[in-house]
Amino acid sequence: MHRVSIIEAATVLSVLLLCATVHTAAVVSDGLLWNGNFELGPKPADMKGTEVLKHDAIPGWTIFGFVEYIKSGQKQGDMLLVVPEGAYAVRLGNEATIEQTINVTKGMYYSITFSAARTCAQEETLNVSVAPDFGVLPMQTLYSSSGWDSYAWAFQAEYNQVTIKLHNPGVEEDPACGPLIDSIAIKALYPPKPSKDNILKNGGFEEGPYIFPNTTWGVLVPPNIEDDHSPLPAWMVESLKAVKYIDANHFSVPQGRRAVELVAGKESAIAQVARTIVGKTYQLFFTVGDANNACEGSMVVEAFANRETLKVPYESKGKGGFKRAVLKFVATSTRTRIMFYSTFYTMRSDDFSSLCGPVIDDVKLLSVRNPRRLA
Repeated sequence: MHRVSIIEAATVLSVLLLCATVHTAAVVSDGLLWNGNFELGPKPADMKGTEVLKHDAIPGWTIFGFVEYIKSGQKQGDMLLVVPEGAYAVRLGNEATIEQTINVTKGMYYSITFSAARTCAQEETLNVSVAPDFGVLPMQTLYSSSGWDSYAWAFQAEYNQVTIKLHNPGVEEDPACGPLIDSIAIKALYPPKPSKDNILKNGGFEEGPYIFPNTTWGVLVPPNIEDDHSPLPAWMVESLKAVKYIDANHFSVPQGRRAVELVAGKESAIAQVARTIVGKTYQLFFTVGDANNACEGSMVVEAFANRETLKVPYESKGKGGFKRAVLKFVATSTRTRIMFYSTFYTMRSDDFSSLCGPVIDDVKLLSVRNPRRLA
């Protein structure tokens, strides 16, 4: 009996150690971070009004500085604070930070998506970081009439465990001023490669940041994003304003499940540098359309490849639709920059305050020796 008890105890101990090991090694999956929507809040004893008093009062998160726990419908002066998902969000005051440590796969690329709203200052920014990478995201431009926008930012994991930090670097007269933050999610990114059917990478934009299923405004890919850490793999945002990543569940998408909307005219541009052979002739195929989001009127997409330019007009009724275009050019370098932007600013006709624009999708670059029929 004594020997059996020892064996049983050893077995139980082994199982417990295995479970502990599995728990430690578990890598975060695509979707919301633990309590990423802040629906689990602090205990009443850990709050003074809306201010959170303890570093670990919000389950899953560590906070520093002046952080408020905000309930949807709460008033700030004459302004009613609205939360995009669920009932709660947090607000980061002057120099405040909220962070969470997660397990990841070293060397893997990840994109963080979060929703944010400006509440006080006209030129708020948000510092998003995963050491050693960081990005300062401008928030002065509102792209949706709801006051909330979702943003994406990407990083490459240099360790098996990383800490995601969102920090408000602003210093306002009112320490409570600062952005509202809600619904923080993560998604693994798999860097795409060129193929025999397309010299460009991720030409259909199928690889990109996490899109919250219960939101209808897409995800903004911020300006000045380089391709080595882009939440839209292989593509750069070479402009002063963001581009919008949209999905077929909420918008009209010409091909596949994802596309890009150029929401800020010439200040909203995407680009990719492709490998080409000097003297060889290429064709750049792409699709221009609208997202079925009441973005009406005359639109023009300008495409650039080497020294060639093509303007593609598109008359949008705001109800979905698209047309195909092709730009032919001769490569003069081993690297050719492909770029798209929208000529005009456009507003949605149903609220006259949300920026919108033409949709770009199904971008393909082929040599003329490998022609592709437009289907």
